[in-house]
Amino acid sequence: MALASGVAAHGQSQDSLWNEEAARQGRTIEQGRDAAWYFAQHRKLSNALATIAPQRKGFIDAYVLVVGLDSDPVFAREGAETARVLTRRYAAQGRALLLTAGEDAASAAAPHASPASLATALGAIASKMDGKEDVLVLYITAHGTHDLGLAYRDEGKGMGFIGASRLGEMLDGLGIKRRLVMVSACYSGIFVPALQNDSSVVLTAASAERPSFGCNPGNDWTFFGDALVNGELRQPKPLEKAVVAAYLKIAEWERERGLEASSPQSHFGINAASWLSVIDKRVPLVATARTGQPAASPLAAALPASTELSR
Repeated sequence: MALASGVAAHGQSQDSLWNEEAARQGRTIEQGRDAAWYFAQHRKLSNALATIAPQRKGFIDAYVLVVGLDSDPVFAREGAETARVLTRRYAAQGRALLLTAGEDAASAAAPHASPASLATALGAIASKMDGKEDVLVLYITAHGTHDLGLAYRDEGKGMGFIGASRLGEMLDGLGIKRRLVMVSACYSGIFVPALQNDSSVVLTAASAERPSFGCNPGNDWTFFGDALVNGELRQPKPLEKAVVAAYLKIAEWERERGLEASSPQSHFGINAASWLSVIDKRVPLVATARTGQPAASPLAAALPASTELSR
């Protein structure tokens, strides 16, 4: 899939624009947008951020941010339902935000997802949190590459990358140490070293060397999202048990289809139990039903989530 079009007009080759330094800096190109679009998106994001409730002193609040960073509809569908599941699981009503790229029905109601809006949303949430008390629950779903990280694409109008170090630096710079970060993308294991600390939990759909599966635009879920969010996180069980069960299910689906193991990764910081045990107690005792077409069904395609992003 072509990532950038018309790049030559900037007087640089694609290789010089899209490299590890660009990903580390969070370089982004927006093109073909009119002023009305920018204003509408500014208003939509501002209104959404204004509704986020402040933290409650003496209470470990969970703030949920879900980002579908690519305009392929599977990411908007996964993102929208993930926001609902995580908000319910962690009692984050009034403290949850969804960002999605694209213009289909699943994306229309949410503010636009881009590296810039992700950074703005993180900054706004950090301003409402107590960094020593509260928890950020961040879920990002997108295509990924083994060297540049997460790809931002919006139907040829927006393009760029968010490198692992870029995301880590944003979270650290905002003082958000208590965080549960889930990254659903190919090669997403590259994010573990940049995001881990003693108070963090990091879950990825693949290792740093492997693709993940299920990102066909017509799907409702990726393998990672379906197994973890649509399956295990709907259940009244602690996160660690949910992760083990979800990763076993992903491995089973891959074996059944003769796919190379994606090898999802997990990091549980030594001090994360102090907040994880608290928010795990808020998990509703009644499970909710799975939604959408299963990612591993005969009708769903198991394309890897990298799909040869050209740069």
